[in-house]
Amino acid sequence: MAFSFGPNGFREENSDIKFILEIIDGMYDWVRVLDKNSNIIFLNKAMADALNCYAPGKKCYELLGREAPCENCISRKAVFNGYPHEKEEIINGRIFSVMSSPVRNQNGEIIAVVEVLRDVTQMKQMQQKIIEHNKNLQNNLEMAKKLQYSLLPDEFFDERINFSYFYESCEMLGGDFIDIFAIDEDHIGVYIADVSGHGVPASMLTVFLFSSINREILSPASALEGLYKKFNCSSLGNNMYITVFYAIINLKDRKMTYSNAGHNVCPIVFGNNRFELLRVPGVPISNWVNTPSYTDRSIILNPKDRLFLYTDGLIELKNSEGEQFGEERLLNILLNDTSRPDAVLSKIYKAASKFASPEKPLQLADDITMALLEIK
Repeated sequence: MAFSFGPNGFREENSDIKFILEIIDGMYDWVRVLDKNSNIIFLNKAMADALNCYAPGKKCYELLGREAPCENCISRKAVFNGYPHEKEEIINGRIFSVMSSPVRNQNGEIIAVVEVLRDVTQMKQMQQKIIEHNKNLQNNLEMAKKLQYSLLPDEFFDERINFSYFYESCEMLGGDFIDIFAIDEDHIGVYIADVSGHGVPASMLTVFLFSSINREILSPASALEGLYKKFNCSSLGNNMYITVFYAIINLKDRKMTYSNAGHNVCPIVFGNNRFELLRVPGVPISNWVNTPSYTDRSIILNPKDRLFLYTDGLIELKNSEGEQFGEERLLNILLNDTSRPDAVLSKIYKAASKFASPEKPLQLADDITMALLEIK
């Protein structure tokens, strides 16, 4: 039976209204109309067939096999408040999203409520699977983060140097890397790297770097050539690469030999009346060329000389006006603070953070890594 609502309730209506109700009967969603006392006026075919009952005149809760109204009765709320309400309802083991909306007559008086019930069971199950998948992914990322952090150096102790580093990734997994290690009783190796991208792919490149670089030979250029060859045997994509600055220091005669694989910010050696940028060309670790060429260069470090290594995420930090932190601010701190290396690095990061985000926690757009080594 088709109904229309007039000033005093409902009545059978003409063919146009019947056509509209036929459309409603054709809907997959369940539709029912209740009067202000929660009595059923109309059920569409989908709901009547699913519940095997048309049941006009019954209470809305009786249709669902219940003896009392729901504690959270949104149809009554719609009548009382005059605007739609929504909730979820479990009916016969299925989850439904229920929307109750007031129906007004020509005078604006609420005379009924129309409810649309949509079966969201499958969507809810999918949402739960996604939640579980994301939880597993988060756990995997946490494990990957622990692995990546475990590869970073512990406090490196040698009575002939002071060394400290700072590492902060912009995502859970970073694309920067720093390492220092003993090669033999007189030689130490130290390198800083910046890999393409962020996240999982970038972190995997840092693991590749850590596990593949030769820690025994005393030529940084040769070590980078070997690393390049290993990279090209790994079937990594054209858009993946690693920039590396690698130095080997002979702590006995203080000779430092270094080479560069495309690292775009020059490390600095500075001390009493000394300032040198360690410029040397070199192709990033990639598959861009068949035969890369790397060059070893050497300098003698003096007592109290310092070697500063960093990635571009530091100087490219921007404030709200788009101005970069830049090299000048960095050098102003670096060259005028003779504190211990760890204190200097902390001061640099605090200054950069205050510059980029003075009123709230810093949100990094790129990883920040820096290291300071002092010859005693």
